[in-house]
Amino acid sequence: MPSYRRRIIDRTLDELQPQLRALSIHGPKGVGKTATASQRAVSVIDLSLERQRQIVAADPSVLTSMPGPVLVDEWQRLPEVWDHIRRAVDDGSPAGHFIIAGSSAPRGAVIHSGAGRIVPMRMRPLSLAEREIENPTVSLADLLGGNSDVGGTTRLRVTAYVEEIVASGFPAIRPVAARARRAELDAYLENVVHREFPEQGYPVRKPEVLRSWLAAYAAATSTTTTYTKILDAATPGLPNKPAKETTMAYRDALSSLWLLDPIPPWIPSRNHLDRLMQSPKHQLADPSLAARLLGLDGPALLRAEQGRAQLSEGTILGALFEHLAALSVHTYAEAAEARVAHLRTRNGDHEVGLIVQRSDGRILAIEVKLADRVVDDDVKHLRWLRDQIGSDLIDALVLYAGEHAYRRRDGVAAVPLGLLGP
Repeated sequence: MPSYRRRIIDRTLDELQPQLRALSIHGPKGVGKTATASQRAVSVIDLSLERQRQIVAADPSVLTSMPGPVLVDEWQRLPEVWDHIRRAVDDGSPAGHFIIAGSSAPRGAVIHSGAGRIVPMRMRPLSLAEREIENPTVSLADLLGGNSDVGGTTRLRVTAYVEEIVASGFPAIRPVAARARRAELDAYLENVVHREFPEQGYPVRKPEVLRSWLAAYAAATSTTTTYTKILDAATPGLPNKPAKETTMAYRDALSSLWLLDPIPPWIPSRNHLDRLMQSPKHQLADPSLAARLLGLDGPALLRAEQGRAQLSEGTILGALFEHLAALSVHTYAEAAEARVAHLRTRNGDHEVGLIVQRSDGRILAIEVKLADRVVDDDVKHLRWLRDQIGSDLIDALVLYAGEHAYRRRDGVAAVPLGLLGP
């Protein structure tokens, strides 16, 4: 078997897992939850196996009698195990005893129902830093801490980022050849529609409509398009469109499978900015899923023009590049105990792609631009925000597809996406 490659979440687990009686690692299938949790477990209960489900269902005391740490994997296959663990924690199980992993939350289950007892942690597909295609020279944690030093040079260009978009951040999928990778991603999506939805209690009477809805959602990547417009795009010309309740069921099921990873709107806690839009920015768990749903591989996303890679699908490549950036920033921010949001005023005259907020309310503002250089127009919203909130803005930067990390004369940092790390 291949040796285990540590993930960014491992740093947090190193610190927290020995101190917590129970923690859960949740996220979509294939992101590496079991591999990561297994590194810390002495005993493993795999509830995807019928025999092990039968044993635990018949005698829940095995959860506490096994030597710890105990990994309870695919817990959603036996939902009552969550309450068994919660009660074991209440009864005084030792610190570090339980690690729970799962790729869905059963319909009606509340993942935070163990509040105060079971600490949830989300695990996402591989960030760019975890893919080891470049050595990051700019730390998000340092920027959040007020360290303004930026520097470094990268060999990565637009074509490399396109490859990372279509290769995915799923550890078992990305190493295979392109055709096999496409087949695996297609199978991943088919499994969602034909197996995981029914298993979640959402029978799909018209799989083609769900698939069209997913494609329309993918086309709305990195936008705040309304769900009504997504439905209209998915069902053009259909006189009998699915009811709103049906499409909301799609959203709920995909959320329970951790396949939606929308960026919430920023709600300022330390200033008086008003007129901010309260809609989330749409993103799937991984930009490769959006690309497959839209039928776009690497060559389809690029065309050669005068020796430079250019967009061939309107703004979709820019949206997917932003998605790739957001996936990475989410992972880096969580390691730094920060959260990620986006800013957009109600009339759309100002927007900032990513807001990374510390626990004290101060923020790092990030724009994402698919370009090989940063121009004044790229930083106008960052400069506007700085004027609005003053010292609450720790720093501002543009993530782009160019060569050098540097600080502009106006104080805004320009950082190639591949050079940003945790």
